[in-house]
Formats: sequence, C-alpha cells, structure tokens
Amino acid sequence: MRIEGSVALVTGANRGLGRVFAQALLDRGASTVYAGARDPGKVTAAAGITPVKLDITNPDEVAEVAQRYPDVTLVINNAGVSRGGALLNGSLDGIRADLETNFFGTLNVSRAFAPILGANGGGAIVNILSVLSFVSLPDSGSYSASKSAQWSLTNALRLQLRGQATQVLGVHMGYTDTDMAAHITGPKNRPEGVVAQALDALAEGRDEVLADELTRAVKGGLGGDLRDLYAALA
Repeated sequence: MRIEGSVALVTGANRGLGRVFAQALLDRGASTVYAGARDPGKVTAAAGITPVKLDITNPDEVAEVAQRYPDVTLVINNAGVSRGGALLNGSLDGIRADLETNFFGTLNVSRAFAPILGANGGGAIVNILSVLSFVSLPDSGSYSASKSAQWSLTNALRLQLRGQATQVLGVHMGYTDTDMAAHITGPKNRPEGVVAQALDALAEGRDEVLADELTRAVKGGLGGDLRDLYAALA
C-alpha cells in the first residue's frame, strides 16, 4: 500500500492511537485524512485532516459516510472500547458494547468501504487489535472475546478481499500509553512507535504486526501447552 497520496479514513481519531495515526499519515504524504469520531468537535483539525461525524456502531451512519467519501483508499479501523469486564459478573450491556464496537463496528466500516477500496484500485484496511486477541484475562474477558472475534474477522477479510487486491493488516500490541490503558501501571508502548510499525508494515505489504515482545511471545505460545499461557492452570 502506497501511503503517499493516499486518502485515509481513521476511526476513533479524536484521541489515542487514532489521533497519532491521523497525523502520521499526513507526515508520510497522505493527501487527505478523514478523522472519524462520535463527536467530530474533539478532533484536532490540522491542515489535511477533515473531522467526520462517525459512530461505527450505526450502520446507516457508516453507509452515509461511505457515500460521502468515495475517494478513500485506506481505512484504519482504530475505534474501540473496553466496558464489559469479566464475562461471568461484568455488565451485560458493557459486554454487548465491546462486541458492537470492536467486532460489529469494524465489520460495518469494512463492509461499507470494501467496494470503494476495490473501485479505487484495492487500497488497504488496517485493523487495530491486541495481544488480548490471543489470550484472555479474567477481569477483561469481554474485551478479549471482542478482540478475538475482530482478529478472526481480520483474517476472513484478508482472504475475501484478495481478489480485489485490498491489503488487510492486523496490528496486535500489549498495553499502550493511551486513555484506555491510563489505569494500568507498568511498561507501555509509545503510541507513536506502534503507529510507525503499522505504517511501515503497510508500505511493505505485510499482513500482521506484533508490536512488542510480550505480543510476540504470546502469539508464539499459541501452539504450546495452555499452562504455558495461563499460569493459573498449572
């Protein structure tokens, strides 16, 4: 995927990784960045960034945005939430919200923009995933389930969109220094570093980014004994 001259849509662009993606795309030569957010007034609107009202859980709104911006060649599915907590005793509304945003929201945007990407030569979709796509934690089982579903969606999209030459990149990472992880103590990825890895991989035509050593270790352990991934089972 050639970033220079591209027209990008970034969801959840009002903060965190989304905000960093929007600026980094401009810095690498994207001609236009549509910055989607539920409240576009919270988008930092530098030259070349167009705030867009976009709730990815609303299929009609997603479809309207796709109709309005048929020049998009790159979609960054960044918007995400973590509200459900533990699966057995967390909020059912929060669990549904995790799935509605992280899985169905990504699906809504991908379905709406895939034909546009195909018409514009193929382009690319980048899905922001997590190390928790691969492993679950007891207190965040809802988020893990939604990210596992999003990972499966990413793999299916990659296969289904090969025929129209659309690159699909999945980006997995551990804790990253954004608002979502503000309550976490300990080492965190720099958002700028994660975004740089993602855009480098996009330009190189790769399928997946494992952004830190923890994520690489967990992914590498998926073929082993579950007790190696889940110490509590030992």
